[in-house]
Parts: sequence; structure tokens; C-alpha cells
Amino acid sequence: MSAGTTARAASPTRYVEHVMGMPISLALRGRHAADDRGRAAWAEVMAALRAFDLTFSTYRGDSYVSRLGRGELALADCPPELAEVVALGAEAERDSGGAFSVWRTGPDGTTVLDPNGVVKGWAADRAAAALRSLDATDFCLSAGGDLVCRTLDPDAPPWRIGVEHPHDPGRLIAVVPVATGAVATSGTAHRGQHLVDARTGRPPSGVASVTVVAGSLTIADIDATAAYARGEDAARWLGARPGRTGLVVWADGSATPVGGGTTAVPTGA
Repeated sequence: MSAGTTARAASPTRYVEHVMGMPISLALRGRHAADDRGRAAWAEVMAALRAFDLTFSTYRGDSYVSRLGRGELALADCPPELAEVVALGAEAERDSGGAFSVWRTGPDGTTVLDPNGVVKGWAADRAAAALRSLDATDFCLSAGGDLVCRTLDPDAPPWRIGVEHPHDPGRLIAVVPVATGAVATSGTAHRGQHLVDARTGRPPSGVASVTVVAGSLTIADIDATAAYARGEDAARWLGARPGRTGLVVWADGSATPVGGGTTAVPTGA
């Protein structure tokens, strides 16, 4: 997904770096968009994400999550953030009827701790605290295409979040206007078929992508992944989640808005 503004809004100041194996980008507009406080807040965001990577990276053998998964550490020996993420995963597993899980079966048949379905949104939400401390400044922070936004100026237009078509990522299937809130999409457009229904261990059928709009990126990211994992039941399950709206794109390219049909505006592309 990508963030933009309308023509009548001042052009935001933009920053971009890579961490946690994904691009992190920021758009700032308002009082501190281009001054030292804005730049310092961006530096704090990146420092927080780098610290989270040391704890949660499943690609680092020395990370806390890898050592916990191998049984070398107890949860009580890990940073408290890891216990928080594991608890969020357990809650999501219950809420999704088992379709979502932070545990998966590894290539050798052993059970592996993999909280990536929680960590990206959670980490970006946490890191955005540095941006929330900026007075009179709006922001839109993207972590690998999932975004958390804030708009303080009542006269400012909403951030316009483009939702990629899962069958053709070069074009948009919808644009989601968000003033303050978060948007996350789960699907296979960029990483291939890496998502499975934890109940079966197999990729879900019938669904191509799920976009969720919620009050926090933690919630949006988890529910997008959980809804996707439920496959053909994605729209029904998501529609029963309080405070969430979104868009489900099916394998045949058709789309179902969730939450009254007002969340996503077709682009006509």
C-alpha cells in the first residue's frame, strides 16, 4: 500500500529507510515536518524498530524469539515485549478459531515460534510513539506497506491509502481515506504463498488479499492475517469484528467491502 495526500494539502516531508527486512517510510506535514524535532522523531522511530528486530527477528539465531523457540530461554527470561506479542498471538488464535497462530510447523516437523503475523503492526504502532509526541504535526508511517496515520489539523484532508490489486500490484484496486487510524493488507502479491491456515497447515483457498482498517496497526495487521487465513470465510469473519472495516479481494478478482461498503473507493483502474 502507499500513502498520498490530496492536491489542496501541503506536500509532506518524506523519509525512507530499511529495517526488519522491509522498507519503512514516513510522511510528515505540519509544524515539525521538516525541522530538527521532526528529524529527531524519525530517528527515534528507526532506533525503536532496530531494537525490536534484535528481539523478534526469526532470521537471527541470537534473537530472543529464536532462542525462546529453541527452548534455550523461558518467556520470563525475555524482554517483556515478547510476552506481550505472544499473548496477542494467543488471543488472535482464539478469536480466529485457530486459523491464526504464532506457532508453525518447521521443515523438520518441529513446532517453531514465528510471531511475524503480530510483530510488524505491533512494532510500527510502538515506534510511532515518537511521532505522536510532535505537536501540530500529522504523520503517516508505513511499515512494509501497512500504515498508521494521525491527522490533528481539522482542515487537513485525510491520508489516501492506495490498495494494490493482488493480481496486478502495479495498479490499485481501491483507495482508502484515513484521517487517524491504521490500514493493513495481507496477501501473496509480494512474498508469494507464505500464509497458511494454522488449522490445516495449508494455504487458504478462495481469497487473494484482505485489507483491514482499524484504530491501531496492531489490530489491523493481526485481523488482516487472521481473515486471510480463514479463506472463503474472510469477509464474514471480519464483518463480525467490532470497529473494523475493510476490503476482501477474492481469487477471481472480485471484491467485497466489509463494514457498510464505505471504507474503500474503487479507483476505476
